[in-house]
Amino acid sequence: MTVLQYVIAGLVLGVSVVYLYFKWLYSYWRKRNVSYITPRFLLGNLEYPWAMKRGFVGTLADAYKEFKSQGKKFGGLFVLYKPTFMPVDPAMIKRMITIDFQYFMNHGNFIDEKIDPLSANLLNLEDEKWKTLRTKLTPTFTSGKIKVMYDEMKSCGTQMVEHITTLSSEHKPLDIKEIISCYSVDIIGSCAFGIDCNSFKNPDAEFRKYGRMVTEMDFWTALRMFAIFFLPEVKKLFRIRSFRPDVEKFFTNAFKDVLNHRLATNSKRNDFVQILLELGSGHGGSTKGLTTEEMLAQSVIFFGAGFETSSTNLSFCLYELAWHQDIQQRLREEILEVLNRYDGEITYEAIMDMKYMDQVLDESLRKYPPVPFLNRKCGKDYKVPETDLILEKGTSVMISVTGLQMDPDHFPNPEKFDPDRFSKENKSKIIPFTFLPFGDGPRVCIGQRFAVLQNKIGLCLILKNFRIMPHESTPKKIRINPRAVTTVSIDKILLRSEVL
Repeated sequence: MTVLQYVIAGLVLGVSVVYLYFKWLYSYWRKRNVSYITPRFLLGNLEYPWAMKRGFVGTLADAYKEFKSQGKKFGGLFVLYKPTFMPVDPAMIKRMITIDFQYFMNHGNFIDEKIDPLSANLLNLEDEKWKTLRTKLTPTFTSGKIKVMYDEMKSCGTQMVEHITTLSSEHKPLDIKEIISCYSVDIIGSCAFGIDCNSFKNPDAEFRKYGRMVTEMDFWTALRMFAIFFLPEVKKLFRIRSFRPDVEKFFTNAFKDVLNHRLATNSKRNDFVQILLELGSGHGGSTKGLTTEEMLAQSVIFFGAGFETSSTNLSFCLYELAWHQDIQQRLREEILEVLNRYDGEITYEAIMDMKYMDQVLDESLRKYPPVPFLNRKCGKDYKVPETDLILEKGTSVMISVTGLQMDPDHFPNPEKFDPDRFSKENKSKIIPFTFLPFGDGPRVCIGQRFAVLQNKIGLCLILKNFRIMPHESTPKKIRINPRAVTTVSIDKILLRSEVL
């Protein structure tokens, strides 16, 4: 045989071995008599990157529908080569993330505190490290602590109102995603880093610039996020960091500058940094102190996770209200009626009294869940209740929040924007664990109260002062970015405003 023939024979043999190996991997669920979606070679149930239409979020939602249509309580998927378990039945989901939480405590994201110190945050930490940090941080997000930050948050909203007033007077459209992003950056920059960002007066401000970099979904960011969520081995092998080096450097320096200034001047401010400092010095009862690195990691994840999820939810909500003037007017009437009871003052207590606003925001969270899936890793062998199936230690678990919240059996006519689903009379009829915008169980989003308050303040200030309407270019249906692992729009959302 010639050299070329040897090379060809070697290639054929190599490809054959790889093919047979993946064929064996993809027999995993069949051997266990679990209904599964037929995988593609190498990709599993993922789409080809160059022909992506539904994305990972859409793929999970489609799988949910398929298993549900078969009358199954669960099914199997493959993320590349990894077998992944998907519970569909709400009772099973409840059991896995609450009652049997000890089996599904971790997300399975790779952490390397030396190479990637920002990865050691509450979202990623596991087992005892997660428990310890969660215990330390839980008092930070009580209603009382959040209330302390209220004036800072309202001040950021006042700057947003001034900006929209200027645009309205000049008859310019509102790029609502950009406006709400600036509002969110200002709030989280102020409350998480103790810095006045002034994004509306200075759109090129560094916090706005680097905030964009955290959330913009270009090809490399999408690839990095995919590795973080689904391929921790790849993240470890290639030493992939949670953030771009320049982004990491900016936030690290910003936090340390604030920290050093506070310590040097003994100055205080009602924000997240101050609370972390008190934890760091061991104040607050039996809490042991946080290191500077731990404080930094929590501040950055607070910024990264809170900025995108809060701003997209409020943007989608305003988009829906523009198309549903009757709902917008009903909400405005509630705002004015409640404020009248509080002598026209937008106080914390007034905001918390706006119950229809809660319904509107909940319906926005249902239709556009900012975190469209929950991921868990099986920490030890687990027998699925009422079956003979054993989930092996290390098995990935994916819960499609989009699938649950857009299921017509749980929410009839799911494409309709209907806040009355969450009225006092109807909310009690919602099947538990079919509405999971912030997750549930011990790993429920710790910043839930902060996010809700931020959006209620923004919504109150906007609708008290403006009528929001569709622009001639406003799409009737929003297209979701298939490359993102959160619910974000591809389209620019332009709206019109009228000063009241």
